[in-house]
Amino acid sequence: MRKRYLLIGLALAGSVAAAAELLTNADDIVARANLAAYYGGADGRSEVRMIISDAQGRQQRRQFTVLRRDVEDGGDQQFLVMFSQPSDVRGTMFLVDKHMDRDDDRWLYLPGLDLVKRISAGDKRTSFVGAHYFYEDISGRRPSDDSHELIDTTDEYYQLRHTPKQPASVEFASYVTWIDRETFLPMKIEYTNEGGDIYRLVSVLGVEVIDGHPTVTTSRVSDLLAGGQTDMQFRYIKYDIGMPAGIFSERSLRNPPREWLKRPAK
Repeated sequence: MRKRYLLIGLALAGSVAAAAELLTNADDIVARANLAAYYGGADGRSEVRMIISDAQGRQQRRQFTVLRRDVEDGGDQQFLVMFSQPSDVRGTMFLVDKHMDRDDDRWLYLPGLDLVKRISAGDKRTSFVGAHYFYEDISGRRPSDDSHELIDTTDEYYQLRHTPKQPASVEFASYVTWIDRETFLPMKIEYTNEGGDIYRLVSVLGVEVIDGHPTVTTSRVSDLLAGGQTDMQFRYIKYDIGMPAGIFSERSLRNPPREWLKRPAK
């Protein structure tokens, strides 16, 4: 019994030491943050409630389900999104093949027109279904698209500045992230425009450990110049459910994989 407690104590000490490890290389921090934010488990499912508020406080609501599958941990991924509410967007589908070595492939299916629309690479930094989130926010930005600089380290956060390698392809001049030193989740992101103004803020408002993975459960994007914000609340989150690659295809845009989109049993 004494030996068992000794082993447990050593394991806990190792965990504390790992959590307290101080990193100094910006690229290493970004790589770990990218894994924490987008690669929990081999795949995942969640339901999302989106609340869009304009500068006058008027609100619109969206509800959708997100399926995600990793082709390779830290590498290519696949995403499938199906909207269920409100009625005017019900059945709208969004499909992403995320690539590390080239532009992502993105498609949007509009059921009212029975139209599959290819989203060009130039549209990835535009509004996602009228929200303050962008298409690129849903699947994540490639770390290789930016240069990274560690500008501060506190007891809680790594603070990094990121500068786009192709400035003409984005609307920001740079952005700064606050990455939690324990979970490596990006907790705050401030985007600065060419005029030096911080115009866009991404904030994490809630985190829970789900299936062993620290997971964002509530986030917000705020437009600091024009006003307005969009909140996203993530529910019924599940990891490692064994989704096959075949459901992440253009065929699923018109014929959604209902068995994988339905809410899992408790």
